Amino acid sequence: MHGGALAGWLLLALCAVSGAYCLLRTRTGTPQERSTARGEALMGFGMAAMAVPAAVLTLPEWAWAVYGAVFGAAALRALRSARRGAHHLHHLVGSLAMVYMAVTMAPGAAGAGGHAGHGAAAGGAGGVPVLTGVLLLYYALYVLRSAGHLIPAGTGVASFAGGSTEGVVRGGGGGLGSGVSGVAAGGGTELTMACRLTMGIAMFAMLLTL
Repeated sequence: MHGGALAGWLLLALCAVSGAYCLLRTRTGTPQERSTARGEALMGFGMAAMAVPAAVLTLPEWAWAVYGAVFGAAALRALRSARRGAHHLHHLVGSLAMVYMAVTMAPGAAGAGGHAGHGAAAGGAGGVPVLTGVLLLYYALYVLRSAGHLIPAGTGVASFAGGSTEGVVRGGGGGLGSGVSGVAAGGGTELTMACRLTMGIAMFAMLLTL
């Protein structure tokens, strides 16, 4: 990343831990909750692999095609489930964002001399500015909303982000619309929401490098 290898290692650690926690969640809960946890584990491990500094490992060209295929399939799966809740819609956005980054960072892509998570310090990895901006805005709102659900009520930050004590317990809350608030709820404990918040921050950081 533009911040150097340290930022890449930090993202790798955060995403790997988040992916591992989501993998543990696949062992309990309802079938729908286990399915959601599998999708989040895939996202966490995929982002962790993308964050490995280029000085340590340079992915072969075919790896980016694999990324596109895997997360393209994940996007189709999320699209079929999107009508069942906003959290599936968030999975769709995340999967499409991964496909977008894989295509942008692939060798031969316009302006791509390296890849976002792999330390493209010399010049950005390219991408479509408008699309990158839309994704950055989405994840910025998502992070603010998710953080608001984890901050106790009565603080200025919690009020600004739309969080409340009731939102943490029930996973509810209004404000930015069902898309983002439903994502923060998504079914799960505060630790689950913290895991999702971590992956949202990591996605925002990766998109910043495009």
